[in-house]
Amino acid sequence: MMTPVTGDFLETLVQTIRAGFQHSAYPGDAYLQGTFEGCEPYDEVGPFKGITDWSVLEAPFLDGHYCAPGFFSEAGFRFFIPAYLVADVRGLLRTADPTFHLTHGFSDQSYQGTQADGTVIVHRWGKSVLLGPRRYGAMTWCDHARHRLSVFNREEAAAIVAYLSWKREVAPEYLDERRTIDAALDLFWLERARSAPTAADLARGQDR
Repeated sequence: MMTPVTGDFLETLVQTIRAGFQHSAYPGDAYLQGTFEGCEPYDEVGPFKGITDWSVLEAPFLDGHYCAPGFFSEAGFRFFIPAYLVADVRGLLRTADPTFHLTHGFSDQSYQGTQADGTVIVHRWGKSVLLGPRRYGAMTWCDHARHRLSVFNREEAAAIVAYLSWKREVAPEYLDERRTIDAALDLFWLERARSAPTAADLARGQDR
């Protein structure tokens, strides 16, 4: 069954995202950046410092920092991702791709290439591929994705499910995006939206 994409539906989806993230708190300037390897993470994440209300961010700014979601800490990603989602629902993004950051690592993908000498090489990435054995041991990309995305509470996950369900319906049939979204929903997001700690649970945990 196709999800409607009328203006009223899209505005309802925006409100669903806003409601889902209404209790998300700004983590603080010192806790936005997740990696400190090289200068790119600082260049991408630095402009977000001091922005304690994600809803003020406009699409050109988000497009200008389309790599930032990959460099945020878990807390930074959790706080700012709804800005990307809302801009995407409204059709305002040109380069930023929030769907990728919510689905990457949950499906196996491959590409077959041919070297100059005719040797065929299959490049694989995704769910079962090791992240980097020397540094991360037996961790796969799926393990990494589950760890990173476990920061979202139940209400936030439900908003993300609504976004991904819409995104799946509007994705071109000839692309792999529907398959990657289905895998992410089945392997992680649907269960997260059912059983993750709620915003109230997190608030009680902070009081302990």
